Amino acid sequence: MANVGLLFVGAVLFMNGLLLLQKVDPKSAAVFNLFVGALQVLTPTYLIFTAGNDQDKILAASGLYLFGFTYLYVGIVLLADIDNICVGWYSLFVAIVALGYSFVNFHLFKDYPFGVIWLYWAFLWGLFFLVLGLGKTELSTYVGWVTAIEGWVTGVIPAALLLSGYWKHTTEIAIALGVFGVVVFAALWPLTRKSREQARATASSGSPG
Repeated sequence: MANVGLLFVGAVLFMNGLLLLQKVDPKSAAVFNLFVGALQVLTPTYLIFTAGNDQDKILAASGLYLFGFTYLYVGIVLLADIDNICVGWYSLFVAIVALGYSFVNFHLFKDYPFGVIWLYWAFLWGLFFLVLGLGKTELSTYVGWVTAIEGWVTGVIPAALLLSGYWKHTTEIAIALGVFGVVVFAALWPLTRKSREQARATASSGSPG
């Protein structure tokens, strides 16, 4: 069940990446965020209630709420057209807690790929904090690309492999994920330099964004 949820987490991250890149309508994206947010709240609730006091299962399921509440929060903010700074500060909370879940996956569950994936999510939600919480909107293009890419790398592809039974050779997968993240997200920084400079120029001139 969690793997099905992961598939749609990938979908909503891809959609939110396009939102940051201004490729989709905010209100349309809001509705999809609400769908996935509801799924990511119902799924861990079911998993926890059926865990039979298995603390490892409860711990693994609990992390899903971090994302479910994010998507519900984003959906409501977009539909109501209210300030999103609280989403940004909540994202800081998620980024910090995600580091803890990464540690748990590495050292308790010995699930090295998801240890790396949680680091991806910590990085991404840290970026959300910069854009939404601190108002670093010049980073929006970079963060949009990171979000869209993570939708596939941390959501859609792992979920498809898990659901089809091809999630094997996990140590090699973890290494590949780590290398991919460092190389691609580092390469994106200079590639999005022009958009950051344009955003700064617009902000300094007082022109409407």
